Amino acid sequence: MNKANPLNPESKKVPVLPRAIAAAVVVCGILLVFVYPAESYLWVKAIHVIAVISWMAGMLYLPRLFVYHCAAAPGSVQSETFKVMENRLLKAIINPAMGITWLAGLWLAWQSAAYMDGWFHVKFLAVLALSAAHGHFTKSVRLFEEDRNEKSVRYWRLMNEVPAVLMVIIVAMVIIKPF
Repeated sequence: MNKANPLNPESKKVPVLPRAIAAAVVVCGILLVFVYPAESYLWVKAIHVIAVISWMAGMLYLPRLFVYHCAAAPGSVQSETFKVMENRLLKAIINPAMGITWLAGLWLAWQSAAYMDGWFHVKFLAVLALSAAHGHFTKSVRLFEEDRNEKSVRYWRLMNEVPAVLMVIIVAMVIIKPF
């Protein structure tokens, strides 16, 4: 079996363990909802918070990698290493964490009827914006992979702040519930 090598662009395997953990979390979450419906709310909430933390960690780190990747010459060892790092971060952490965040979050909103509150609407819009940023970063990983990045270091430094600003809005809505 070929092992993934960060210096070899041909080697783009994503570790199986993070995907297996994400799948196990989803399966356990679904089982909890049906087997222990009374206790499942807090378990799903815990899973949701863990997934949000993982998603945000990746969303804050990926544009920082883009900043450094901009400085690397296309085709260089450094550039190829960044490609592997970006790909693994996206596929092994960010994508599964976003999926779990959405699944658990929608279930929690439904169970608690939060979807009827004004604060939830603002939070939901901020999460949609965060998901749009995620989509932009996903496209950017592909463009960097193809050595077709056209964005500047300054652009990526600014984009690095977008997830942080959205996180502040989301957390403020959930904790303060201003309306």
